[in-house]
Amino acid sequence: MMYMKLAVTKENVALVYTTPCSSSREFNPLTLHRTYYGAYDETTCIDWTSDSRAFAVGSKDMNTRVFAVDDMDHLIVYSLAGHKDSIVACFFEQNSLDLYTLSRRADLIVWECDTDLDVLQPATQHSHNPLHKKGRKEKINKEEEEEMEEEKQNKIKYKRIAKHYYNKSGDFDDLTCADYHKKNRILVAGFASGVFHLHEMPDYNLIHTLSISEQRVASVVFNAPGDWIAFGCLGLGQLLVWEWQSESYVLKQQGHFNNMTCVDYSRDGMLIATGAEDGKVKIWNLSSGFCFVTFSEHSGGVSGVCFNEAGKVVVSASLDGTVRAFDLHRYRNFRTFTSPQPVQFSCLALDASGEIVCAAGLDVFEIFMWSMQTGRLLEVLSGHEAPVSGLSFGPSGSQLASSSWDKSVRLWDVFGRSGSREALRLSSDGMCVTMSPSGEELAVATLDYQITFWNVQTAVQTGSIEGKQDLGSGRRSDDMVTAKTSSAAKSFTTLCYSADGSYILAAGRSKYICIYHIQEQLLVKKFEISCNMSLDAMEEFLSRRNLTDFGNSALIDMNVGEDGQQMAISLPGVTKGDMSSRSFKPEVNVSCVRFSATGSQWAATTTEGLLVYSVDSSLTFDPFDLTLDLTPSVVFDALKQEEWSKALMMAFRLNEKAVIRQVIEAIPWPQVDVICSSIADTYVEKMLSYVAEQLTSSPHLEFYVLWAERLLTIHGSRLKLKHSSNHHAMLTALQKALISKTDTIGKICDTNRYTLQYLQTLAKVQSRKRKLMPLGSEDDKDSEEEEIMSLREVEDIDSDDSDTQITPLIN
Repeated sequence: MMYMKLAVTKENVALVYTTPCSSSREFNPLTLHRTYYGAYDETTCIDWTSDSRAFAVGSKDMNTRVFAVDDMDHLIVYSLAGHKDSIVACFFEQNSLDLYTLSRRADLIVWECDTDLDVLQPATQHSHNPLHKKGRKEKINKEEEEEMEEEKQNKIKYKRIAKHYYNKSGDFDDLTCADYHKKNRILVAGFASGVFHLHEMPDYNLIHTLSISEQRVASVVFNAPGDWIAFGCLGLGQLLVWEWQSESYVLKQQGHFNNMTCVDYSRDGMLIATGAEDGKVKIWNLSSGFCFVTFSEHSGGVSGVCFNEAGKVVVSASLDGTVRAFDLHRYRNFRTFTSPQPVQFSCLALDASGEIVCAAGLDVFEIFMWSMQTGRLLEVLSGHEAPVSGLSFGPSGSQLASSSWDKSVRLWDVFGRSGSREALRLSSDGMCVTMSPSGEELAVATLDYQITFWNVQTAVQTGSIEGKQDLGSGRRSDDMVTAKTSSAAKSFTTLCYSADGSYILAAGRSKYICIYHIQEQLLVKKFEISCNMSLDAMEEFLSRRNLTDFGNSALIDMNVGEDGQQMAISLPGVTKGDMSSRSFKPEVNVSCVRFSATGSQWAATTTEGLLVYSVDSSLTFDPFDLTLDLTPSVVFDALKQEEWSKALMMAFRLNEKAVIRQVIEAIPWPQVDVICSSIADTYVEKMLSYVAEQLTSSPHLEFYVLWAERLLTIHGSRLKLKHSSNHHAMLTALQKALISKTDTIGKICDTNRYTLQYLQTLAKVQSRKRKLMPLGSEDDKDSEEEEIMSLREVEDIDSDDSDTQITPLIN
């Protein structure tokens, strides 16, 4: 087994790593094979030959160097010059050492090698390497000089056979990226103006030119067959997939331009809504990961988003002084809520019925309440003495909790005449508030790292969590104090309960997201959202090498643009240009966290974007009611003896996914009713959760749907009486899986039904035409009779009963 090679550019060197194989027996996942020197500036691009024995490295020193992975008789290192700017890309031809190099000045050079790739042989022991002899003081005799001269003659040589220019006379469009499909011999190049060119090589025949964006094309790549091209635009976060043969888009996606500020899950857990500082609200499909609709009606940053109970309406609050409701059926803004005076809304809440919309102002200390049906302002709730930082409705919809910087949390009875019901005093400024899924408890995060829990009915504090050591501290580049001192201004700014109410997520101005067990008041896990050292406040201690008498040298504006190139520095006394030019280093931050209603996922909006975490229970061994005599062999023995109920319960106690699947799929269908009636409620819950999981991945769709139907028919009434949060999450996951499969299969059935209707209509039209046509020869009659018989087989399908044909079609 041959080991794999990985080449990496770092500063002015190239590093080649190897992966472990059966012969090497390495413990490390990657082993450094060799470091390759020669470049005088940063290395920018790499390309391998077809046999991975040599590679080319481009650099900002305007040279391209061809290295041999291991020393060859014909090649050790070869330098190619000829460009007048930094190298952007270099590509080998397939099964050849011929090379294409492209520079930022938009010129392309075609290099031809006088040696075939097959001729390259590993260096022999007596071969002389001048690099290895550097520094040696040896006397070279005449024979050795002749050998060295002969070796020089055997070295590979490159010849420039063509040079092409993308820019016409007078154009100054920088080339930013390129990719080459070696099998089809097609070269694509992207430019700073958003234009890309597609050429056929080596003759440089233009296929087409297209402008895809107003921003610079930062990255481009072919797919494996070479018929699709993916483009990435850095400025607006655009991703485009272009099919160059049909000249059509396959995919168009665009992220938020600025940092995301808020996120919310739909009730079925299939959709995610995000808002950002760019004033846009985006709806994402969790199964595909794509955004399918963007609402851009807001003119200011979005501060809150919320789904209604049915998941068909999204409400968003913005700093532009409006709260807008969007219809996910027609993709339009059907309600706009405003206050009597212009107010910057800082937080948003929607009641369980979706009829009451509440938003709080940042510059006024009031809470505004509107009706979704009429769009009218119902009431203005006053009482806070500082900006309101958080709003949260209980599951009943009548209780509203609000936190404020005035060190208080207020409980409002929105449907009662009295309005305010209770005021809870905090130890510090309230940063956010959230109600538990049961509605009996609320959690508040304060400025002093505390998370306090209160009983809603008695207004008594039931617990608290100290998160100062868990949140962590980071020092920004411009901080004049230590990280320990600056951490006093940091706190948890967003909270969210899990679906069953036993855990709580907490995050804030830090790179960590913490999840706590509420009853034990212990940290369960801490998630690090990023290891990107280009973000600010990632490290607790600044490097002393960057600290000078005049401050941190990292604050010096190096005027490096988005493409990594040095920007022009204005001369002293020159007033032209952007007077607000400055460098900006984003600080790592978590603005919002939300749990899915299914309890298996949670999402966070961070400086790095939208992060979604999910639970994969198959990775951990978590048995239930395990005993010493319970093993997989015992389960399979019970299965062979056709003790179906016993085997099923033992499989769930063992809680091994593979064992459970094998047991369930071995149970004959006539025994399902008996098993569903005999198993205990504990196993019913586990069985429904497992069925919901298998509906999304298993090919046995009808089998698991029948299991779900029988379990809910027999045990549904008892499950409904328990009103447990676990049951709610389980049923939501089951509903999510069924809706997803309904949408997928429904589209197939609709397509088949419309195809059958089309064939029916076509057959009737053809038969009418043939009745009106005069009879021809005998051959024509025979062919017409055959066609009529085939069409009559299609006509047997009655258009009125087309719905009844779907069941056998699906089967």
